[in-house]
Amino acid sequence: MMGKGGEDYGKQEVSSSKMSAPEVFPAWGREVQECEKHYGVSRRSGLSSSDVEKRRKIYGLNELENHEGPSIWSLILEQFQDTLVRILLVAAVISFVLAWYDGEEGGETEITAFVEPLVIFLILIVNAIVGVWQENNAEKALEALKEIQSEQAAVIRNNKRIPNLPAKELVPGDIVELKVGDKVPADMRVVELISSTLRLEQGSLTGESEAVNKTNKAVPEDADIQGKRCMVFAGTTVVNGNCICLVTQTGMETEIGKVHTQIHVASQSEEDTPLKKKLNEFGEALTMIIGVVCALVWLINVKYFLDWEYVDGWPSNFKFSFEKCTYYFEIAVALAVAAIPEGLPAVITTCLALGTRKMAQKNALVRKLPSVETLGCTTVICSDKTGTLTTNQMAVAKLVAMGSRAGALRHFRVDGTTYSPFDGKIHDWPCGRMDANLQMIAKISAVCNDAGVAQSEHKYVANGMPTEAALKVLVEKMGPPAVDDDRSFSSSGDLLRCCQRWNENDRRIATLEFDRDRKSMGVIVNSHSGKKSLLVKGAVENLLERSNSIQLLDGSVVALGDNSRSLILQALHEMSSDALRCLGFAYKDELPDFATYDGDENHPAHGLLLNPANYSSIERNLTFVGLVGLRDPPRTEVRQAIEDCRAAGIRVMVITGDNKNTAEAICHEIGVFGPNEDIRSKSLTGKEFMELRDQKAYLRQNGGLLFSRAEPRHKQEIVRLLKEDGEVVAMTGDGVNDAPALKLADIGIAMGIAGTEVAKEASDMVLADDNFSTIVAAVGEGRSIYNNMKAFIRYMISSNIGEVASIFLTAALGIPEGLIPVQLLWVNLVTDGPPATALGFNPPDRDIMKKPPRRSDDSLISAWILFRYLVIGLYVGIATVGVFVIWYTQSSFLGIDLSGDGHTLVTYAQLADWGQCSSWENFTISPFTAGTQVFTFNDNPCDYFRGGKVKATTLSLSVLVAIEMFNSLNALSEDGSLLVMPPWVNPWLLVAMSVSFGLHFLILYVPILAQVFGIVPLSLNEWLLVLAVAFPVILIDEILKLVGRCTSGFQTSSTRKSLKPKSE
Repeated sequence: MMGKGGEDYGKQEVSSSKMSAPEVFPAWGREVQECEKHYGVSRRSGLSSSDVEKRRKIYGLNELENHEGPSIWSLILEQFQDTLVRILLVAAVISFVLAWYDGEEGGETEITAFVEPLVIFLILIVNAIVGVWQENNAEKALEALKEIQSEQAAVIRNNKRIPNLPAKELVPGDIVELKVGDKVPADMRVVELISSTLRLEQGSLTGESEAVNKTNKAVPEDADIQGKRCMVFAGTTVVNGNCICLVTQTGMETEIGKVHTQIHVASQSEEDTPLKKKLNEFGEALTMIIGVVCALVWLINVKYFLDWEYVDGWPSNFKFSFEKCTYYFEIAVALAVAAIPEGLPAVITTCLALGTRKMAQKNALVRKLPSVETLGCTTVICSDKTGTLTTNQMAVAKLVAMGSRAGALRHFRVDGTTYSPFDGKIHDWPCGRMDANLQMIAKISAVCNDAGVAQSEHKYVANGMPTEAALKVLVEKMGPPAVDDDRSFSSSGDLLRCCQRWNENDRRIATLEFDRDRKSMGVIVNSHSGKKSLLVKGAVENLLERSNSIQLLDGSVVALGDNSRSLILQALHEMSSDALRCLGFAYKDELPDFATYDGDENHPAHGLLLNPANYSSIERNLTFVGLVGLRDPPRTEVRQAIEDCRAAGIRVMVITGDNKNTAEAICHEIGVFGPNEDIRSKSLTGKEFMELRDQKAYLRQNGGLLFSRAEPRHKQEIVRLLKEDGEVVAMTGDGVNDAPALKLADIGIAMGIAGTEVAKEASDMVLADDNFSTIVAAVGEGRSIYNNMKAFIRYMISSNIGEVASIFLTAALGIPEGLIPVQLLWVNLVTDGPPATALGFNPPDRDIMKKPPRRSDDSLISAWILFRYLVIGLYVGIATVGVFVIWYTQSSFLGIDLSGDGHTLVTYAQLADWGQCSSWENFTISPFTAGTQVFTFNDNPCDYFRGGKVKATTLSLSVLVAIEMFNSLNALSEDGSLLVMPPWVNPWLLVAMSVSFGLHFLILYVPILAQVFGIVPLSLNEWLLVLAVAFPVILIDEILKLVGRCTSGFQTSSTRKSLKPKSE
């Protein structure tokens, strides 16, 4: 249950076919008898079979609903919502129809014409398959949640105990027995404790760092989930004790059911990543540009396919040439193909995949590819405390022992953050053997203890209560008992060998279990000498009340005076202020009732142990020996990571289910807050935050924020408000309670070691080492990847602008078409692909984590960059069309002889008016050679402008490829000169350029490929012409970069001014 604030929230999204359940009854706020009356049940007899049937009709089965995911067809259709994809689809369909129409003429054109639409269709199919596969993974978090549910339950029905009833058959009102190790099958009210104490591990649901004591006493009705001490929740585990409970909520009405609903709702509202939004915007702009350019091409060339005469001032006698019309329609299609960077989706996927490999090496496992890029623009990290900022392993931080006289205490600082006995040491520890007082502390810690520590793979794990495991680790750091023989000790290979020795020296014969009234646990031990003693550990104040003496350093015992008592309480207060959990130690040697007791059930003293009410009287007149302060310590590397976040302009917010004091102390220690910072306005409980009037204004505060006692809905609300405010939110979590917020955040980050499967399935990224600093390293990697993606997006887009300019100039000048669609497709997909991918390997800037995060609404391409690439694109257009014109009209260019193949020269006027060739008189064309082929035009000289343009087309295509290779060098840096950032800073780019040139040579010099692409081999002189025309693109961009650098100082200062209000 969630308190009144959570009831409606949990229910409002649950759509169910069952009958509507009655209003929620606040069982946690009512006494046991009232609960039994409300549910019409007695804890002794349970429900009758008829009651069970009636209730099942109302409440249904105790299981989580199956939310229907989107159908495969709707997922496929969704992939075609993208603007770029739609343009490509239209272009492919039109190409196919035109190819079909042209196919009636037969021959070579048929092969070439069909290659283009088929390749475009293939790209779209692959793109859709990848998209559907990624979408399909989204619903797995809900399946993982079902794994947490209990399979069976021990239930009382019809006055009989059913030991293994399937948990899904439970209904509200059922009476269930729970024992140690059981998984709770439903949300239930504790009605009776069978053991003296009951503890549950519910951290995965509530975020609490330690097991929680449960009671059957009512709590206030408005208690939050952590405050409901008389409720046990589905999916949590009993770690200590056994009890009888009354089922209050089942299925989707349980806390875990509400989490299930929240995950489902969050998955429905997943948004596009910042990059996808940018590319969609770019696609829409591109659609408009293509539309305008296509319209212009048609308007410029309308005179070629539509002719009319004016009669009486009105146009009439229209003449329409269908052949010419389809020719210009093909040009419009070529424009669409030229304008769209078809290779972009493939290159982005490749770059992101390479990024995930780099991140995996840094222990960040990316589950969804786009998250790599989103990480780069993260502005807020909302981190869980337990297990992410801290180790989620209890450790002793301070040990306070008695001094040499009554008014003196000794303080020892203990290092270590894990359960490893070899992690850290005790500062100022006495050399040689321990004194009697320290020996007694070690003995009580080791023997009055039910926990253990084991090594699992490369880490140490606790078995039993974390606080007790931490005490055993402390004993190992303290060293062996003084009575031990060194030789025999060192031969023991046990991990907890000091504890083992203490337990061998003092054998436990009876246990006085912990209970919440006396707040202590005691053991009666039998030493080698046969002397019985009582060892006790528990709450310091309670032990002091029951103690009448203290043990000094040398083992002597003196009366516990007021001075010593206040000194010990002062030490306790100081440790509690530092959010340490304190435990005291005491012992008693005089045990007349147990002098001859050895665990025998027939001994008179055994009867005293059967009744927990006697424990307080047995634990009287104790001798107090010392105390320890424990905590879930912060990870050592977290402080530096938070400083790195601050330098990178990323705010850190800590959202935890733990209590306020503990969380504040940890936040001070790791640097979320300054050491003396006033945090009254920066630290709230989840409930206090929800009651604020202006929550967004609170979240806009500079610096770190802390939310303690947070419930799942609080986490979701914080993430939602931050996203509404334009922040890009990364959220970490490991528990079931974190899953909805992980799903809702831009980047959900789950813990790999401590994380539940539910959290992992709801996340975008999993930390293999559960470490906050790994997130910061991943953000740096994400920024680097985004910068590299910008580089290749700019490169590919500039290439496309060049292709559009080339086709537009061809159409505007009226010369034959220089580049056909299939060639443009080859350049966009194959030739541009390797250099664009290689730009993804650009080394990161050194100051990448010193800059503020880019805003998610920052443009992918600034106005200046766009202008630069329009200039470059215009040059590409002029160069590709220019080399076409040069071959037809010039015998040499820049001293390069072009007459070697014997082709006939024409004037520019003839070339621009080639459509009227059939009306020219005495127009003859000589044969020319290309490789081993000879082209003759005796039958139809006008074919020189159609079939005969093959050499000029090859020159245009080669110039386009060469310019794009040189242009990839320009893209190495946005503003840096090639003199400062030479090509070899990214050797992969040089390899990629070689591959692209190699592929171009392949289609030029392999006859069957040359035929498909409509090109011919080039001579050495023609290659020199290609390089001479292509190289100036580097010089032009160097001049533009120089202008950019000169003006960037002014732009940067104005940008800083515009960003200032946001950060303030």
